[in-house]
Amino acid sequence: MTEFLIANMAPIMFVSLIVFLMFGYAVSFSLAACGLFFGFVGIELGVIQATFLQSLPLRMFGIMQNDTLLAIPFFTFMGLILERSGMAEDLLDTIGQLFGPIRGGLAFAVIFVGAMLAATTGVVAASVISMGLISLPIMLRYGYDRRIAGGVIAASGTLAQIIPPSLVLIVLADQLGKSVGDLYKGAFVPGFVLTGLYVGYIVLISFIKPQWVPALPPEARTIKEDDGTSGLRSLTILTAVSLAIAIALAKWLPDTTPLDETIVVSMCVGVGFAFVAALFNKATKMGLLSNMAERVTFVLIPPLALIFLVLGTIFLGIATPTEGGAMGAVGALVMAMARKRIDMKLMRQAMDSTMKLSCFVLFILIGATVFSLAFQGVDGHIWVEHLLTGLPGGQLGFLIVVNILVFVLAFFLDFFELAFIIIPLIGPVAEKIGIDLVWFGVLLAVNMQTSFMHPPFGFALFYLRSVAPSEDYIDRVTKKPIKKITIEQIYWGAVPFVIIQLIMVALIIAFPGIVSTGGNKGPTVDAEAVMKQMRQESDSLATEAEKTENQGDQVDPIKALMESMKDDPAKKP
Repeated sequence: MTEFLIANMAPIMFVSLIVFLMFGYAVSFSLAACGLFFGFVGIELGVIQATFLQSLPLRMFGIMQNDTLLAIPFFTFMGLILERSGMAEDLLDTIGQLFGPIRGGLAFAVIFVGAMLAATTGVVAASVISMGLISLPIMLRYGYDRRIAGGVIAASGTLAQIIPPSLVLIVLADQLGKSVGDLYKGAFVPGFVLTGLYVGYIVLISFIKPQWVPALPPEARTIKEDDGTSGLRSLTILTAVSLAIAIALAKWLPDTTPLDETIVVSMCVGVGFAFVAALFNKATKMGLLSNMAERVTFVLIPPLALIFLVLGTIFLGIATPTEGGAMGAVGALVMAMARKRIDMKLMRQAMDSTMKLSCFVLFILIGATVFSLAFQGVDGHIWVEHLLTGLPGGQLGFLIVVNILVFVLAFFLDFFELAFIIIPLIGPVAEKIGIDLVWFGVLLAVNMQTSFMHPPFGFALFYLRSVAPSEDYIDRVTKKPIKKITIEQIYWGAVPFVIIQLIMVALIIAFPGIVSTGGNKGPTVDAEAVMKQMRQESDSLATEAEKTENQGDQVDPIKALMESMKDDPAKKP
């Protein structure tokens, strides 16, 4: 029995952790308890040296001194302040009016605003709750299918997990030992590709089942011109001119400019032109822009400015992610105070929530550190490496198995728990078989996004359930009875978006160029040419040595070669 335990300590330890978690114990304490228990058992069985656990306090202090993790409270605080500043309400109201005349317009507005909130808050709960409170009653009022309404709100809220500044990308960067900025750059394009897939699904529904996503009736379109028109023509012209300026700037930039930097800089210039045009029109009262164009411009500018303040400074290398988060928190405070929608009570609530989430993350990380140290002591990393490197199919087989494993575990664990338990085990294996860890981190972030959408334990579904009507009610505008939303409708509405997220995982694997790794592996060296040059130098020096030897002097050709390379740097490989 003892020999069996010694030979199989690693798999027993891993299975025991799963059992602990299945019983519902707190994740952080389950990790720490499991790690300490098997650490002491390993010491008794002679598998682990007692001195091995002495590094545990140093690891804990290392966690507390990790500057990268400071970005988590900054971005959390920024998201909570923005939630209370009314930005989401203004965005949803304006964008809903903009897209209202077309089928699925409200759903398009929710997706667009979800992407905007994701790029400014990075907090899933804030996005889902805000859009659920504001958009869901309007969608139900005008006849949207409950499954579509619930699914699109929950899925759009989870964009905050993949679109920077995402909290999960900060944690993944820390666990993979990579720069947060690199993961932000890598996830920038996939996040908006996923947004496009959501839009494509709503477009498909609008053709197949138009009654599920009706357009707003004329009486619900409140932003109109004096002559009764929609005012979309001037908005279209302003958008086209701004887009043309942004594209022209993107082409003017050097070809060596990274894609993410090109997008950020050109977007800022195009948006800046639109803002200046709207200000000029309002100041001079020339009437060049419609009310809709002015409203959309002034509502979009603050969040876009915040996006540039955070992501732009990070992508351009002006600030670190931690510094970008600090600037974003200050920017969110300024926006909230400018709108006069924050007081000490709301400030205290935001700080309390930020402290709770930060402590939650820190405790899980400490527990995961205890577990990983003990797991490493019983050679668990070697067991996992042999288990995964022996899979058929090489890199593709590894990626398929790992993504299936993460997808299944996401039914029971949230993304923090997945990041702290699974990533330290599979990250080193991925690096050993030649997979870029930045690309791998973005791939896992998209997969782990499904943990928010999985029935029955998806947190985004619970957030939506908390604000969705649980009883029939009378609508305050139309005075018509509205039926409640059941949890089954929310679950079924989430299923298509989970499938879309899995399609995005497959797209990243099939087209890895979607993720901008930005890796600079340095100049390549032609080893064959170097060896040929060294052989030629050696032969030449050997010939000279023979001549010298004939003259009575002894010369070491290898030593002479090294001296020659030292004197002439051009000969160094």
